[in-house]
Amino acid sequence: MIEIIRRSLRMLGRKKGRTILTVISIAIGVASVVIISSIGEIGKSSVEQELQSLGLDGISVGKSSPAAASPLNDLALETVRVQPGVQAAAGLNTEYTELHMRSLVANGVVWGIEPAAAQFISMETIYGRLINQYDVRAGTRVCVLDQTVAQSFYKRTNVVGKTIRLKLGEALESFTVVGIVRSGGSLFQGLLSSYVPGFVYIPSSTMQQLTMKADFDQIAVKVTEPKQAEETGDRIIQALESSSGIRNGYRIQNITQQKESLNRLLEIVTQALSLIAGVSLIVAGLGIMTVMLVSVRERTREIGIKKSIGARSRVILLEFLTEALAISLIGSLAGALVGVFFVTVGCLSFQMEAAIRLDPVFQSIAFSVLAGTVFGVYPACVAAKLRPVDALRTL
Repeated sequence: MIEIIRRSLRMLGRKKGRTILTVISIAIGVASVVIISSIGEIGKSSVEQELQSLGLDGISVGKSSPAAASPLNDLALETVRVQPGVQAAAGLNTEYTELHMRSLVANGVVWGIEPAAAQFISMETIYGRLINQYDVRAGTRVCVLDQTVAQSFYKRTNVVGKTIRLKLGEALESFTVVGIVRSGGSLFQGLLSSYVPGFVYIPSSTMQQLTMKADFDQIAVKVTEPKQAEETGDRIIQALESSSGIRNGYRIQNITQQKESLNRLLEIVTQALSLIAGVSLIVAGLGIMTVMLVSVRERTREIGIKKSIGARSRVILLEFLTEALAISLIGSLAGALVGVFFVTVGCLSFQMEAAIRLDPVFQSIAFSVLAGTVFGVYPACVAAKLRPVDALRTL
């Protein structure tokens, strides 16, 4: 068998150009499958991290309708916090509004938060501090900026101590910047930078006072067991209806379930694109068949000589199958390495974590090798069935 492998590799080396082109066609197909499957996995991971960083990991409590009389105030927040299955809860208010700084104007999202919101919204402090409990109790005019806001106005990140004016209600209100953070939503900010340059965080009490809102827009809830989020949500609704005396006044959004649905959708899209890319492996297999048939025609006389001196049909068959297997194996391994390389470089370039699943890589290699071997069977059988007399008669 070792001798058969050596002879097969030697024969591939005799037609280097043709062999290299065939290997490249297989490598392109495998690399495409690896890159597409990795992009899908990275996309799922990135979206999940972004949703978590924006406080969208768990469940959200809101009014059944904007005009509903059901309260969503501090009392409702405390009611939610003491429910079984609730790990943490925080009231949130949001306003899409204008940001004024240095005679410049930009659009942004203003969040009215409590200190507990740091458990829901990823806020990594770069300079200064975050909103604390004193700011909420006193209703201070302080704010924390996302670094993209600071970059937009000052072309630098450290703008602690500067003043920014926010349009809340009908007037522009001045706030002192006390902190700069690298907050969640960097992916969405990158995609929507023309519309949402960044986020501004102010005390929730200040937000409610300036916007004349007595209630929170929503209460973000982190559950202890994500699989039991629906049951926890039902308990919260019952507790809120009992404390307020209002029926059908609240609604629950199971964002964990929505996130799973989004992940399933991304997985389906990834699989569909991978199957499309896998078609190129079939084309590469047909290329192997063509190359091997040409090789059989070129080596007909050689096959006749081998058979006339005692070579068995099984040996001839194995030689050609080994050549097809070698071409497909070399091409698939090279394609897998190229695919992993490009995915890694791309992730490093965009400062993202590389999420490369090994099972699609091994599956694409196995499929490529199998396809190459299957498409190599026909040319190998043609070579093995040649009669020595007919083969030697060929010029």
